[in-house]
Amino acid sequence: MANFLGNVLPNYAIIRWQISRLYQLEPFVDPIDRKIVRELQADGRLTNQELADRVGLSPSPCLRRVRNLEKAGVITGYAALVDPAAYGLAITAFVRIRLERHTGASVVEFEKGISNVDEILECHLMTGEYDYLLRVVVASLEAYEDFMRKKIHAIPGIGSIDTSFSFSTIKSTHVYPRVVE
Repeated sequence: MANFLGNVLPNYAIIRWQISRLYQLEPFVDPIDRKIVRELQADGRLTNQELADRVGLSPSPCLRRVRNLEKAGVITGYAALVDPAAYGLAITAFVRIRLERHTGASVVEFEKGISNVDEILECHLMTGEYDYLLRVVVASLEAYEDFMRKKIHAIPGIGSIDTSFSFSTIKSTHVYPRVVE
């Protein structure tokens, strides 16, 4: 009976993911999957054996779960975390943008305009006084001025821009908090 459940339950999870994707629902992520994700967020270079040991699985089921999380789009990629100042991008700015108009065309034009700007690491659609919040990195204040004049001001439909510069980063993590179930 235990062997039967051992074979059926992993398949059940895959089927559940496939149904979720088919109907564009959120993928099913159980507590063990969340442990795997948190461990990989903390250290994406773990070997499968190390990961399996940390989450309490044997290597084969652990690897199967990781591959299912990748296929389901829960794990979207792997990347090196780099210190921006050491890389040469000493200035981090948070830029709040308000559009002149909120027509579909002006929103699409703005979002298209910023989508290929390398200095913009993140763009969030916001509630409240401003429409968008951008996280921008540049090498210097002169580079920021150049970025604003040549790239942001060139995008039509912007009503106002407000910028705050970060003095330092107090906390930065890529590990999601635990989900209480």
